[in-house]
Amino acid sequence: MNSSDSRTGVHEFLRRQGLLRAGEYAELTPLTGGVSSDLWKADLPTRTVCVKRALAQLEVAHEWLAPVSRNQVEYDWLRFAAQVCPGHVPRVIAHDAEVGLFAMEFLPPERYPVWKAELLGGNVDVTAARAVGDLVGRLHSASAADSRSALRFDTDDNFDALRIEPFLRFTGETHSDLRERFTELARTTTSTHLAVVHGDVSPKNILLGPDGPVLLDAECAWFGDPAFDVAFCLNHLLIKSVKLPRHAADLRAAAQTLAEAHARHIDWESPTAFGKRVTALLPALALARIDGMSPVEYLDTAQRREVRKVGRALLADPAPAVDQLLDRWAMAGSLPSGT
Repeated sequence: MNSSDSRTGVHEFLRRQGLLRAGEYAELTPLTGGVSSDLWKADLPTRTVCVKRALAQLEVAHEWLAPVSRNQVEYDWLRFAAQVCPGHVPRVIAHDAEVGLFAMEFLPPERYPVWKAELLGGNVDVTAARAVGDLVGRLHSASAADSRSALRFDTDDNFDALRIEPFLRFTGETHSDLRERFTELARTTTSTHLAVVHGDVSPKNILLGPDGPVLLDAECAWFGDPAFDVAFCLNHLLIKSVKLPRHAADLRAAAQTLAEAHARHIDWESPTAFGKRVTALLPALALARIDGMSPVEYLDTAQRREVRKVGRALLADPAPAVDQLLDRWAMAGSLPSGT
């Protein structure tokens, strides 16, 4: 669908939902920052909303296809999360499952800065990390205790297309000597079904609002392994410590604090078993952000090489617990080169 058709479709959606009346028009401003959806800021005569449509082909260098039904998955997750943690996800205003569009409240960036931008600017707030860990842990615990969650988020195929294939199987082909390890991780992750997983707990999808973090972009939501969410977010913090060596100690503290805040809510399994899956997954995800389908954009060649070195070492010899993984990452400079 071209840009003109997309804009027409959004205007039609807004009219059908009663957000625009006859003769009224919305000023649509494309929003950036993601690769999986069209996103618009829609200035209506009386208010501003955000409209989202999932893309069938994600905007990355490699061919990455994913079911557009994930728009419905995200809508369902937003409603679930709003019940558990009101105010920590955008409020959904309208939804059209047939055309795959939904509208949600627009949160102004001057009041809701993106956590990724704050971190890359050197503003590492450990309190924010604690709040993120607490929020994700509360959502995991609530879904694990809800017998309806497994059916509501029975989205194995969606998660496989968006996470398992591009992050684990694809990266395993790049690191062919570690392919069996990637295959094992893919098998373990896809066969673990314990809680509703957000699937993209990344600082780029977290706003630091006046009342705490706001979690966005739940297209990958899935009843599966909650260790994936913690590993995914910790991985982003650790990669940023390579980008920002002067803030490495603060980022390590933020990662530790996030993990500890989340751990207080683990009531669906042994925290030890949970932590082992986190430490097994994290180095694979680190390699995926260097050599997978969606690499991070802010590392230079030397920094990418450093992440690759520590990721390969930790994947081949996983740390037994999160705090030990964080220690070993911090000591990455002493690891042998050439790995």
